Amino acid sequence: MKLGAGPRPSSELTVNRAGQHLDPLAAAVIPAWIGVVLVAASLPVPDGAELVRQLILGGATWLVLVVLLRRETAPVRVQTLVVVALATCVEYTFSPLLQAYTYRIGTVPLFVPPGHGLVYLAALTLGRSVLAGRYRRPLVVLTVLAGGAWAAAGVLGLLGGRHDVLGAFWFVCLLAFLRWGPNRMLYVGAFAVVSYLELAGTALGIWTWAPADPVLHVIGQGNPPSGAAGGYGWFDLWALLLAPRLLAVWRSARRRAEPGADDVHPADPPVAVAPTAAP
Repeated sequence: MKLGAGPRPSSELTVNRAGQHLDPLAAAVIPAWIGVVLVAASLPVPDGAELVRQLILGGATWLVLVVLLRRETAPVRVQTLVVVALATCVEYTFSPLLQAYTYRIGTVPLFVPPGHGLVYLAALTLGRSVLAGRYRRPLVVLTVLAGGAWAAAGVLGLLGGRHDVLGAFWFVCLLAFLRWGPNRMLYVGAFAVVSYLELAGTALGIWTWAPADPVLHVIGQGNPPSGAAGGYGWFDLWALLLAPRLLAVWRSARRRAEPGADDVHPADPPVAVAPTAAP
């Protein structure tokens, strides 16, 4: 199975508005901001101050996301918003409702929805970097080896005594995305970013995964599940698949509302100059 083979993703998925294959601002800001928010969310606050903290962290995270999206192409903006919408629905279904994992504050923190957008942008930024393009096959192999070792240790109960069956399943999903996904390097970036996010978030106690699935109560879950990036991969896949369709619908609706809005008007013809009479 040639995990590193396959066509390169289209430029719409790999280059930002400035034509850069790696946006230095996004590459520096996103991982640092994720760390700052997680640490800030883990610190003790006086009684009654949690709402204020949530409003500050949530509003600031939305601001960071908006600033970074202004530097991106329309397809990437739509992909990111699709991830935010899907991930938010999943968050409220699987945390407060089913309690597959629970947040320390008892509900989904306000910084989490825009945070999913930042996670997607971080994965995309890493995946479209020159380094990733140059070392595609070694990075894919490294992702498979690291993810496989983590999944094996988890399912054998070597990490905290839990038998992480869910993590192993999600790792299989990650392998499928790496083999057949529309943007292979996006999933390599997602493995790095999501692993960092999950390990930091659970270590700081911001969220905790239940020992078993909330429906059958028989499928073991790690804290965090080893192959969490494979779960996030479904968001990324739907973002890549839905974005072109949503953009087409938007542009079609815009043309109907504003006829000629997308038309390119030819330049005005040159003005003829009458010949000057000879003296």
